[in-house]
Amino acid sequence: MSFQPNPGDEVVINDIAYIIGQHPAAPGLAYAQAGRQGIVYQLLPRNGSISGAKALKVFFPKFRIPAMVYQSEHMESYSELPGLQVCKRDVLTPERNGALIGEHPDLLYAVLMPWVHGLTWFDVISDQKQLTAEESLKLARALAGTGSAMEQRGLAHCDLSAPNVMIPFFSEVENLRGVSAVELVDVEQMYGSRMDRPDALLAGSPGYAAHRTVHSGLWSAYADRFAGAVIIAEMLSWSDASIVEKAWGESYFDQHEMQTVNERYYAMRESLQKRWGSKVSDLFIRAWESHDLSNCPTFGEWFVALAAVDIHLASAASVEKSEVKTSDQTNAVETNQIKGTEAASGISDKQGNTDQNVPAVEPSPGQEAVVNRLFLQARALEDEGKPAAALEVYRSLHHFIPDNSAMQMEVEAAIQELDAKLNPKHDDAAQPAKIPFYRSKKFMISSAVLIVLLAGTVPTVKILADQAELKAAEEAEAARVTALKQQEEEKKQKEADAAKLDAEEKKKLAEAEKKQAEAKKKEEERKALQAKYDKQAKYEAYLAKQKQQKLDAAKKAEQEKYDKQAKYEAYLVWKKENDAKIAKQEAERKAAAEAQRKQEAAQKAALKKKRAQNVVTLIAHYNKTYNAQKGRKIENAESYARDFKNLYNTDASYFKGVGKVAARMNAINKFLSNTDYTLPNL
Repeated sequence: MSFQPNPGDEVVINDIAYIIGQHPAAPGLAYAQAGRQGIVYQLLPRNGSISGAKALKVFFPKFRIPAMVYQSEHMESYSELPGLQVCKRDVLTPERNGALIGEHPDLLYAVLMPWVHGLTWFDVISDQKQLTAEESLKLARALAGTGSAMEQRGLAHCDLSAPNVMIPFFSEVENLRGVSAVELVDVEQMYGSRMDRPDALLAGSPGYAAHRTVHSGLWSAYADRFAGAVIIAEMLSWSDASIVEKAWGESYFDQHEMQTVNERYYAMRESLQKRWGSKVSDLFIRAWESHDLSNCPTFGEWFVALAAVDIHLASAASVEKSEVKTSDQTNAVETNQIKGTEAASGISDKQGNTDQNVPAVEPSPGQEAVVNRLFLQARALEDEGKPAAALEVYRSLHHFIPDNSAMQMEVEAAIQELDAKLNPKHDDAAQPAKIPFYRSKKFMISSAVLIVLLAGTVPTVKILADQAELKAAEEAEAARVTALKQQEEEKKQKEADAAKLDAEEKKKLAEAEKKQAEAKKKEEERKALQAKYDKQAKYEAYLAKQKQQKLDAAKKAEQEKYDKQAKYEAYLVWKKENDAKIAKQEAERKAAAEAQRKQEAAQKAALKKKRAQNVVTLIAHYNKTYNAQKGRKIENAESYARDFKNLYNTDASYFKGVGKVAARMNAINKFLSNTDYTLPNL
């Protein structure tokens, strides 16, 4: 028969008697929890305290695997690790538990393990149970410690999710010494070097599975890294009321949001940064933007980062958040006093450009997320000394920015600065190089004419030729000296020009940086002024709303006064008629109640008489069955037994508590299942 126990039923496993626990929220029902692979029942030791309770996991047929015995034997050594006490398991096998499995075939390869008291992380999220900063840090450190210890041994849970993370930290059961603040359950899919690969692999739970692996089964040493990062981030953020309010439902993220740019991701990242520091938020960002599970941070990295966080930072963030609401109204009043003077200065800052009076179109949340992400990426590339890559990102970013926005001015300045740095302009490059004097056309023509003249006068006058030759040599020497001087002067001029150009470039860069700083400062001032205007506008809208509400309330009160008077007058008329009607109905009700009471009394008397007769008949059927079996008339005995069972089932809840009728029914069932069974003499 199938295993469907009731509270208080006894189960004997390995010579130890247990009773089925009663569900605390549903009296009369067995304490059972259904999961993906089976149903877990709570077993209480008959002679022991609730702290010694056990969990009996009865698997669905698909997951009743004989290899569970081998797997559990290897798991037992891991039960000493913090958070893995459920690895201490006994598997019910036909060899050791044949009688029990014969009576309840569903218990084949069921697993007996310690019962973990407390809530699940699923319960905390579903109930929107906000934690304190100390509780958040304690739970996150415990999960990181458990994950780190598993990774060091090459283990992975492979189905890490909110329902599979128990929180004994919130349990009301005492004597839990040695129990971790966080315990993992449903470890049948656990990965290990000595574990056999399961036939049916799970693909992760919604809200915790990376979208790049959600369609394939998880079974590797890296399987827990992404889900673990999300759960640790949830635990740390669950002391932030704004994060708790943004939760999707059964998990913080909707599965469709996993590893995408969305509002919940930015809210959690900002909360982690503000409350727990940049190291923790950087680990979360690394996991969220990872392309595969091996690129996610290890649990060891999480443990080191959490060990170094300052709990006072999160506490201070909570106090600061509560003080912001108080200061907003004060700032709005101060803004109202200085509105006139700042409005005048704001007009002069716009330098007469009427286009700036038109408010820029606000980007959508998705577009704004893309802009922020590209901007931060470009800044990071600049810091890493990669100007070319940063320039390309800035140019891509430029297409998403609204016109006349502060971001546009900053990005354009960055593009100009990087472009000037990568592509410097030289003014002298376009000018033709100066030709030395001795290579000039004028010098060459003069020399040729002089040579021709000297050559033509040689036959005529030798003295003149000698003098001309000497003079030509002197002039040639003078020309050579002049050319050398000109070369040196040109070289000095080039060096001076290069130095001047370099100085001009430096001056331009300095001016560009100064302009960029001035533009940035001006934009910050404009933002501050705009913020004050926005606060003032909100405050004025608030005052107008309050005034209108008061007028509406007064009008409503007056109308309610008239309505009450009219209702009261109508009520007096109605009451007079209703009193008479009620008196008549009451008389009729009493008469009907008396008739009903007499009828029920007659029915109860008849039922009592019939049940007494049926009890006598049941005892007679049992005695007939017993006598027929003793007389070896098995067919007659079976017939009497079926008559007994059919009559018993007509009113089983009553017969169960009458004398030994239930014991007779138990014996009849065993006889019908096995005719060799000897009926006791009851």
